[in-house]
Amino acid sequence: MGSDFGGEVAGFYARYRRGYPPEFVDLLVEASGLGPDDVVLDVGCGTGQLTFPLASRVRGVLALEPEPDMLTLARRAAADRGAGNIAWMLGTDDDVPSLAGVLGGRSLGAVTVGNAIHLMRRQGLFRSAAPLLRRGGGLAVIANGTPLWQQPTPWSRALRSGLEQWLDTRLVSCCGTDEPARRHYRDALLSAGFTGIHEEVTDYDAALTFDELVGGVYSAMPASMLPPPGQRPSFEEHLRHAIGPAERFTEHVHVAALIGHAA
Repeated sequence: MGSDFGGEVAGFYARYRRGYPPEFVDLLVEASGLGPDDVVLDVGCGTGQLTFPLASRVRGVLALEPEPDMLTLARRAAADRGAGNIAWMLGTDDDVPSLAGVLGGRSLGAVTVGNAIHLMRRQGLFRSAAPLLRRGGGLAVIANGTPLWQQPTPWSRALRSGLEQWLDTRLVSCCGTDEPARRHYRDALLSAGFTGIHEEVTDYDAALTFDELVGGVYSAMPASMLPPPGQRPSFEEHLRHAIGPAERFTEHVHVAALIGHAA
């Protein structure tokens, strides 16, 4: 898993990326069979959107992230919150096998993988995570909603059109949140020996301002594609023209965890 989400993108990510509703985290904890003595590995943790709520429900979290700037912001947020049971580690999904030596024979209660799964070597990750889990421990592949420009609403279609015009390319990827991708992840879990695969879902509606919409777009752009500061007023005016004058937008957020259990 590579990373091109440092610098300003990490700041946009920390500010604008949606978190997880408490009811979903509760579902995830219950479905994964987690208890207060468990340790969880959060792969591709970003700035801690899932790490922090998990840490409040288990003994500790190993938070693995390839982007140093993301980790800097996450550590800062942990200090502000007084969250002392999180180990922030710089690394990729390729580093997961080496954690066996770090754990020293102790098993993990769960492994979580969020929206960055589409940037990882999923088959290798699933196979290397399985031996780290205790019997019945869960591996959860989590989709925290659909990209802002891939939703079945007029404002989302207009946003996609505006982005495609600006970037001069078609935007077809749903970043692993679409049903065909989820089927591939299910097949990969089965191939890696996981059993009892099922899905836990939470749906809700969220209101977005235009500024939050733009911030969400910035948070998803690789640093190499992020408009430089001098071009951002033109970029935002371009999106405003594409979307229209509305100031608030309703986003339906479908949060889904595809969970398999270690045999």
